[in-house]
Amino acid sequence: MASAALALLRRSTLHCSASVRHALVSGSPGLLPRASAPALLRWYSRSAAVAMAGDQGSREFGTSTQGKTITCRAAVAYEKSKPLVIENVEVAPPQAGEVRVKIIHTALCHTDFYTLSGKDPEGLFPCILGHEAAGIVESVGEGVTELKPGDHVIPCYQAECRECKFCKSGKTNLCGKVRPATGKGVMLSDGQSRFKVNGKPLYHFMGTSTFSEYTVLHDVSVAKINPAAPLDKVCLLGCGIPTGLGAVLNTAKVEPGSNVAVFGLGTVGLAVCEGAKKAGAKRIIGVDTDPSKFDLAVKFGATEYVNPKDFDKPIQDVLVEMTDGGVDYSFECIGNVQVMRAALEACHKGWGTSVVVGVAAAGQEVSTRPFMLVTGRVWKGTAFGGYKSRTDVPKLVEDYMHQEIKLDEYITHKFPLDKINDAFGLLEAGKCLRAVINMEQ
Repeated sequence: MASAALALLRRSTLHCSASVRHALVSGSPGLLPRASAPALLRWYSRSAAVAMAGDQGSREFGTSTQGKTITCRAAVAYEKSKPLVIENVEVAPPQAGEVRVKIIHTALCHTDFYTLSGKDPEGLFPCILGHEAAGIVESVGEGVTELKPGDHVIPCYQAECRECKFCKSGKTNLCGKVRPATGKGVMLSDGQSRFKVNGKPLYHFMGTSTFSEYTVLHDVSVAKINPAAPLDKVCLLGCGIPTGLGAVLNTAKVEPGSNVAVFGLGTVGLAVCEGAKKAGAKRIIGVDTDPSKFDLAVKFGATEYVNPKDFDKPIQDVLVEMTDGGVDYSFECIGNVQVMRAALEACHKGWGTSVVVGVAAAGQEVSTRPFMLVTGRVWKGTAFGGYKSRTDVPKLVEDYMHQEIKLDEYITHKFPLDKINDAFGLLEAGKCLRAVINMEQ
């Protein structure tokens, strides 16, 4: 059955990109998902449509609009704690070392809400938020050699220049090249924004600003991906899910048979559960004050659940008793400094490691008794899960294509751009994991 389906695919490659066509004709396992015949057929239908869009993008992009300002829709954040406003904004052409991308799908992340709430010390207004997205390159600036119009890409707030001391160190996924500009909401080449509304500049956000139909990014912040990947799914690989997976696989390096505690069962916490299961953890204990989240957490790998409200003593003491001295690894996925302390103190003496994943509000500080660290516990942090964006995001896309990581299961809602405030409402109320915005609706 599978071979018959593959034969059909091989006869139906007229509109595929060259790379997809080669994989179909040769049966290359590096591209085709490991799936049954019906799944292959569904995948091909989706892949062909995406490939056709990519081919069309290659023909259309970089011709009629190259070097020109584009006017398009964007959701503008004019001030903190206020609804976004859909505006027609002007997006300038990319300058040296820059890329202009047509955003096809973008997702909402708690970091967007965090900045909109006014708690982000680097939050600048007015701006265009958004940093989890996927799209197609429209045009490139001078000196850009690794990207071209029509390429399918994921914008990455965590850059990878491969030239700065951070990139060359081999010790971190952090990159220092464009951070001085992105932290100020501008582009590196001239210290200016590429966005305007009614003639007035808008700040960039995290170097991405994906709540706009078109955005301009530094080329070192763009990961080129498989053109057959569904953009409405892989857009999630721009932030939260890699952060959770990588916290386990890269930062903590959880070993098979480990005991793990996950504090907070939102999208990132679920990704931690998924990563812990992938790493072979024996016990994966979800910690959350909302018991309705546990059934879903089980589907991502959690084996047990504890609600701190059910006990009259600190949750760290509960976990220490449950695990004969403490967990081997804990992950704080909320951004609460009191929970960060609890997560550390729930770790086993001598070797327990706690990873801070959540982002706390401005001015917050963490604390614990020094004895906790003197006796062998380790406190670590992670950014983007330790993944190097341009190198590793394409690999994560392939992992999804081969059904080795989840993405579809995190998407609970879909909206057109003009309903983005409804999506924020659900996110604030804790009623969705990931809401994906279709920028073409």
